[in-house]
Amino acid sequence: MTENKEFKIFLSRLEKLSDENRKEATSKRHQSGNRTARENLDHLIDEDSFIEFGAFAVAAQRSRKDYDSLQKETSADGVITGFCQINSNEIGEENSNAVAIIYDYSVLAGTQGFFHHHKLDRMIDKAKKYSLPVVIFTEGGGGRPGDVDVNTQIAGLNVPTFSKWASLTGSSLRIAVNNGYCFAGNAALFGTADFRIATEKSWIGMAGPAMIEGGGLGKYDPTDIGPSKMHEMNGAIDFLAKDEREATDIAKNLLSYFQGNQEIFEVSEQNRLRELIPEDRKWGYPIRDIIEVMSDKGSFLELRKNYGRSIVTGFFRLEGKPFGILASDCQQLGGAVDAISAQKSSEFLTLCNEHDVPIVVLVDTPGFMVGPESEEECAVTRMSKLFKVGSKLSVPLVAIYLRKAYGLGAMAMVGGSFHEPIYSASWPTGEFGGMGLEGAVKLGFKRELEAVEDSKEREILFDQLVASAYEKGKAIEAAAHLEIDAVIDPADTRKIILKAYNNYKKGNNTQ
Repeated sequence: MTENKEFKIFLSRLEKLSDENRKEATSKRHQSGNRTARENLDHLIDEDSFIEFGAFAVAAQRSRKDYDSLQKETSADGVITGFCQINSNEIGEENSNAVAIIYDYSVLAGTQGFFHHHKLDRMIDKAKKYSLPVVIFTEGGGGRPGDVDVNTQIAGLNVPTFSKWASLTGSSLRIAVNNGYCFAGNAALFGTADFRIATEKSWIGMAGPAMIEGGGLGKYDPTDIGPSKMHEMNGAIDFLAKDEREATDIAKNLLSYFQGNQEIFEVSEQNRLRELIPEDRKWGYPIRDIIEVMSDKGSFLELRKNYGRSIVTGFFRLEGKPFGILASDCQQLGGAVDAISAQKSSEFLTLCNEHDVPIVVLVDTPGFMVGPESEEECAVTRMSKLFKVGSKLSVPLVAIYLRKAYGLGAMAMVGGSFHEPIYSASWPTGEFGGMGLEGAVKLGFKRELEAVEDSKEREILFDQLVASAYEKGKAIEAAAHLEIDAVIDPADTRKIILKAYNNYKKGNNTQ
């Protein structure tokens, strides 16, 4: 009889965790247009794959509230944690193991309490020990002052959660998803993640309204602080999603590039690549069209689209194999590498390197952005960081020169030197020089040009000198002088990248 009684107690306690038994909290979430924490969890993970840690934890407030109320109102102490599988149908069960951490805003506004932190610390330790990726949903209001049961600390600043979370850098991939308010400690976890996804209804800040007002800095509504549209433009988030459903889908897709190969893929007609660069070298073109055609169909995922716009960053697949991509967008600043796009590129290359994702670079740049305004953006250090990062790359990088490849900017994009990639190849439209051809002619032939008094004749001479410089800097000439390895048919780009990568893998396996 004792066993039956205890089992009933167990079942009753288990039921309190479900959305069905937390009807008021569930209804409130739905009325606000949001999902519950467990609904987000169910969407994220593979069915029946979750092993939960610390489900029966409640807030450390037994001295101020009765235990039954705490069980109902502070379920799991506001955070759901456990092992799971994600994307096993796509990349196989052996590659799908992960950690899920889902904040529950319906529990004390998703704040971080005493047992809450213990749960986080344990899961972070497990993720580090087993090198597991972590997907975390971060909605919440930061530290919780109401856990009065804790009387062995003063300020609670000896919490190891944040340093443990940061220590996962380079070992366990961290993808953060946010919807709603994310302030203080929650924002610190969000900001430290490797990739950050936020919904249009997100407000993310290192301090919430109460802390700002308490610091004497004025009174603000939560929606005044860190709107996601702003963070999309300042680079704090990698992807702006419409809602929690899209954000979760993006998180799963993003994670898949770090989990392994996909067996099933479709290929577009590659001959189309021969037609996507305009004959007039002064005309721009949509770089994303080239990426989409080159990639396995539907496999291109762009990140930080509206930040550092002259360089595109993201992931794609070739024959199911994941690659990171860095690509010049000649329709933005002519493809020039400005300080912001340089920083964006450095951070992206670092992440690929830390997690063994090979890189493809598509180059069409006149070089680094120059001028007083550029220097105001800390160009010297931000641009130079690309050389630092390039010198540390251990993953294979294949460079494909589409058109312009000028100066230090072009060198920085491909690891610091044209000989750093495992293979450097150009399309026939490639053109190379120490700086932009027009600028080089103006600088190098200043005397000759100034000696021509007639403006029309001077313009004719200028055009002739540019044409001569162009002929000398054509892709075939660069290949003939061994500055690059080859000139290729654009339709063979996929094949060339895969051959270079596969030979790199074979070489590494024999070492």
